[in-house]
Amino acid sequence: MTGEPAERPIADDVYNAALQRLQIEFVKLQEWVRGTGARVVVIFEGRDAAGKGGAIKRITEGLNPRVVHVAALPAPTERERGQWYFQRYVAALPARGEITLFDRSWYNRAGVEKVMGFCTPDEHARFLAQAPVFEQLLIDDGILLRKYWFSVSQGEQLRRFRKRRNDPLRQWKLSTMDLEAVNRWDDYSRARDEMMAHTDVAGSPWYVVESEIKKNARLNMMAHLLSTIPYTEVVLQPVDLPERPAVTGDYQRPDRDNYHYVDDYAATLMGEA
Repeated sequence: MTGEPAERPIADDVYNAALQRLQIEFVKLQEWVRGTGARVVVIFEGRDAAGKGGAIKRITEGLNPRVVHVAALPAPTERERGQWYFQRYVAALPARGEITLFDRSWYNRAGVEKVMGFCTPDEHARFLAQAPVFEQLLIDDGILLRKYWFSVSQGEQLRRFRKRRNDPLRQWKLSTMDLEAVNRWDDYSRARDEMMAHTDVAGSPWYVVESEIKKNARLNMMAHLLSTIPYTEVVLQPVDLPERPAVTGDYQRPDRDNYHYVDDYAATLMGEA
């Protein structure tokens, strides 16, 4: 593994097979976390449209939402702006036997808040000094912390924004902040470089995911995360099911006219097949 991005997308059949294998491993990781009481925090950061949400979706789609939580905090309230900056993120940290995936995290202060002027220079400098200390406290308390930065080129980011603009299922993802991401590319680059210089430390390093090709990036990130956690497979107790349902013979179902059934919309599509 050289770390260089692949030149072309992985074939769909190969991708789907590899994705399923990795998703099965994430189920094993989930059961190990539940069984051992481990706590896992994974931070997803990077450029807008870099593929963070897609990676999170593929990780979680086969997992138990009571064990694996996605934290995507909205803009802070007036009250939260008067708190210690990290305070509202602490509330989203996992308890024993849980995993929290941060779809953006406390690093908002190092990126969008810094570039858009939503924090003062003193607040930004304080964050850069406190973040490694805060993260070391989490690690010292036993939390397994992993940080991923999704990297995408300016041209590919713009292509994805245009695709969102023209797709009725994705238009909601496009905002005025995305336009600022295009217009302030260099400012975001400088903010990222400064963030990395202060927070890419031995105890809590950043792992960069080349995300020019989304499918490749998802597989690379998922495989890497699994490789960094010493989980083992938990043997689940088998569930015995009867050959056929037990029938007592003394139950009679009420008349169908007693219920409100949904219309058979699917039947109207049969002629379109």
